[in-house]
Amino acid sequence: SEDMGIIAVYMNDEKHPLAAIPRLLDRANQALQTLERYKSGLDEVAGQLARLEIEDAVTIRDVVILLQRMEMVLRISDEIEATIVELGTDGRLIRLQLDEIMAGVQDERRLVVLDYFHEDAAWHLEEAMTALDQLATSDLLDLKQVASMLHLPEGAGDLDGSLQPKGYRMLARIPRLPDGVVDHIVERFGTLSKIMRATIDDLDDVDGVGETRARAIKEGLSRLAEASILGRYS
Repeated sequence: SEDMGIIAVYMNDEKHPLAAIPRLLDRANQALQTLERYKSGLDEVAGQLARLEIEDAVTIRDVVILLQRMEMVLRISDEIEATIVELGTDGRLIRLQLDEIMAGVQDERRLVVLDYFHEDAAWHLEEAMTALDQLATSDLLDLKQVASMLHLPEGAGDLDGSLQPKGYRMLARIPRLPDGVVDHIVERFGTLSKIMRATIDDLDDVDGVGETRARAIKEGLSRLAEASILGRYS
C-alpha cells in the first residue's frame, strides 16, 4: 500500500508484509553479531573435541555438545538467510559476511556425525543428518535427545560414557587425501586411535594409499597430535 508505506508480497493468496530496508539491515547485522559469538564458541568446542580425540578421551557428552552448538549456529544462519532473501540486492554484503562465518560448518558437521553415529539397515548418514535438522529447539537443549540422533548401541545412554571416533574428521585435515582413500583407511583400522598407531607400512598396505601418501598421513597426524598437546598447555 503506497498510502501506508508498506510493501507486501502475496504468495498462495497469503499476504507477507516486508519490513523497510534499513530495518532489515539492522536486523541482519544484529543477527550476524550473534552468529559470530556463537561461531567463536563453536570453534572453541571443536578444538577441545579434537584434543580429546587425539588423547582417546572422548565422551558422548563432548560430541553431543559440539553437535548442539553446530545446530544452533546453523539455525541462526538460516534466519539470516531469510532476511537476505527479503533484502534482495541490498543483502549482498550481508551474504559475503555470512558465507565467511559459515565456511566449512556444514562439512564439519557431516564429519562429526560420520565419526560417531552407528549405522544399521534403517539408519544411515542421511537419516541422522535429517533428524538433527528436524529437532525442535526445545529438544536441541536436551543433550540426550541430541545423542539419540547418533543411534548409539543399546546401553550407551550415559552421557559420560566413552566414544571412539572413526577418524574421518582428523583425516579430512590432511591435504590432498581423497574421500575414497579415507573410506578405505577407516574400513581397515576402524578407529582414529588405531589409525594413529599404524606404521607407514600398515598405511601403505591400504588400497589406494601407497608409500608417499602413507608417509604424508603419518606425518600429518603427528603434526595434529603435536598441535593438540601445545594447544592444551598454551
